[in-house]
Parts: sequence; C-alpha cells; structure tokens
Amino acid sequence: MSEKLFDSYSDPIPNLRYDIQRIPIQDNGRSFIYFYDQLGYSTPDFALPTDAEPILSLMDGTRSVNDIIKFSSDEVTKEHILSYARFLDENGLLDSEYFSEHAELIESEYEKSKTHRSVTAGNSYPADPEELTEFLNAAFQNHAHSDLVDTAKALYTPHIDPRFGMASYVKSFTVIKNLKPKRVFILATSHYSGLYNNEYSNKPFIISNKDFDLPNGLVKADKKTISLIKEQTSHDEIFGTSFSDRAHRIEHSIELPLLFLNHIWQHDFEIIPILVGNFDQLYYAKDGFLAHQIEAFTYLLNQQFNDADTFFLISGDLAHFGKKFGDKKSASELFDKVKAFDEAFLEVGANNDSKTMLKIMSSEYDPYRICGFPPLYAFLNAFPNLDGKILSRDLWDETERESAVSFGSILFN
Repeated sequence: MSEKLFDSYSDPIPNLRYDIQRIPIQDNGRSFIYFYDQLGYSTPDFALPTDAEPILSLMDGTRSVNDIIKFSSDEVTKEHILSYARFLDENGLLDSEYFSEHAELIESEYEKSKTHRSVTAGNSYPADPEELTEFLNAAFQNHAHSDLVDTAKALYTPHIDPRFGMASYVKSFTVIKNLKPKRVFILATSHYSGLYNNEYSNKPFIISNKDFDLPNGLVKADKKTISLIKEQTSHDEIFGTSFSDRAHRIEHSIELPLLFLNHIWQHDFEIIPILVGNFDQLYYAKDGFLAHQIEAFTYLLNQQFNDADTFFLISGDLAHFGKKFGDKKSASELFDKVKAFDEAFLEVGANNDSKTMLKIMSSEYDPYRICGFPPLYAFLNAFPNLDGKILSRDLWDETERESAVSFGSILFN
C-alpha cells in the first residue's frame, strides 16, 4: 500500500468512521466499547476500554494532535496522542487515506478472486466438514419434514441464522430432496449494496460469477449462463444488472440456504448467484424506472430460463421488528400485528399475486421491514403463472433486545 498511517501533529486527525457501530460490552467485570464493522474492513473483535471515550470524542475530524494535547493531563504527550491515532488508523477505525486504500484493496481482491468463501461458517454452523454433516443430519432427524415432491419450479426460503430457524429450513428443504436440476438461479436479499454509495445506483440485480466455497463442498457458478446474461444486459441500463460483485463479499443471504441445498442434493448442479437490491422506489413510483427494470430483467428470466433443468431458490426473511430495528414498541407488543402482516404477505406470495403484494408493502411503506420482498417480488414477476404452497412461518424472538425476526417458506410448482 502506498498510503501511510496518519502522521502529523498539526493536521486534523481523521474522524472515526461513522459506519462502525459502537456497542457497550462487559467482560470479567470490566466495561469495553466493542467496534462492529459490518463491512469487515477493521480488525475483527476489536474493543477498547470505556475510558477511551473522551479522547475518541475529540477525534471528530477537526482537531489535530496539537489541539487535543490542550485537553490532556500533564502525563500525556503529543507522541502518545499521535501513537494512539496511528493505532486506531492501523486497525481501520479512522476515515483516513490509509483506510480508503485499505478498503479498496480488500474489495478489489475479492472482485478478482474466483471463489466466494463463506462468511458464516464457524459462527452460525460448524466450519469443520464432519461436524457440519453431523449438525445438519441431527437437524433433519429432529425436526418435522414436509412431504416430498417430484417436481417444483422454485422455493422461497429463509436466510435466518440456522441456530434460530432450523425447523423452517428442514420443512423447506426436505420437500425438494428428490429434485435434480442442473442449474439453480438464486435470487437473494442484498443487505449491503446500499452501503456502496453509487456503485449500484440503478442496478438492483447484482450478479457474481464466483464459485461458493462452503464447508460441505464447493458449489460452482454457471459461468456460461452468467456470461450470456452479461452479454445480453450490460449494454442497457433497463435491465438493471451489475457484474461488479463486491456486495457479495460479506453477504450471507445466498450461502445460508445454499448450505442446505448442498446437503440434501448429491447430484452436480451449478448456480447463478444474484443479489436483489432495494425496491423502495416502487412504494411511491409504481411506474418508475425501477419498475421497468424489474419488468425487463424478469422477462429475460422467463423467456430464456423457463425449462425443466432450471430451479429458482429465492432467499429472504420476513419482518424485522422491535426496538433493535427502530420501533418504539418491543417485539412482543407487535407480535399479533406482525403475524397478520406476515400471513398476508405469504398468502399473496403463494397466490402469485405480485400486484396485491406491492399494495400491501406500499400501504405503510414496508412497516415491518420485510427483507424478502425484493427477491420474491422479482420472481413473481418473472413467473406469474405458478402456484405456491406455504410451508412454514416462524419467529426468532430475541427477547433480551426486545426484538424479533420472522421468516417463512413457499414452494412453487
């Protein structure tokens, strides 16, 4: 890297990054500030003692070391403050030139790589292949199964942490165990594309050509199909596609359901991994540019990939509600309203009624933050004649944070 760590007594120290969450934690009776970087640029599991807060508050992008020394005790020197600033910079906490180059290096290396490595292994499930097999086998033995089918076109499934949604995963994936498609389109919620400023402006469909490296095996991308889509769509913004896949780097919405496909299917299949960005514009501009992009891209899917060898996996959860997500009321106070909303959403999804789904979502501008709306709505527009059957609806009640996430599944024939 050509940029160096911050090194000046007179220049303002770069401010702390605004996109990092500071979470108070306790460890062995001591208080710390835990820094959570959802983009994964900073040092993992980084924390500072709570008594660091005063000096952190002074690093607002306007004050230099020479300025901050005026607020310090006699024991603190300018060298101490500069050393501390460089320490924060080195760990990716300052919005500095060093950080900008460091972040871009991480992104460009990912884009150049041929493989997406799991970001959930070792946290949501065992990273060791043998332990993972035991973990999943036990889950499929201990939870209720759905009846098997011989044919199906698509499955709408959660991407909730398996530790909290295993019963729904088992109900979802047992039903398609006997299917043997050669190609799987994955339409999944993009949680992070909005963090990339203008990278994905007017580009809601973010396609990667990477193989997915999971603990239970490598799943290859269908590079031939991806190249075909790129050739047909890259020349015109009306399709809304992007093949700059940095939004996939820290995303979990594809790899979690893919883990289950890789477990239940023993045959070879290839994937087309597509993240679907925010559809909020539809709530106030139902005939705007985004609506036309959805129409164009989903028409292409219908016309070219509506065959017996192709399966669609739609990855999305339902409501995110409670105080963690900005609601004034606790999740438990909203359970009845959310259940009614979820059931209405799943019903119109199973009925393949995209117009009513948009009407429901638009009525209060997505009041419960249904993250599965964009990928499912896109799929319904692509294949409007399919019949669906609701398989599950469940809830992760995060009681200690007065919050919850609901999720469900639908099978389409």
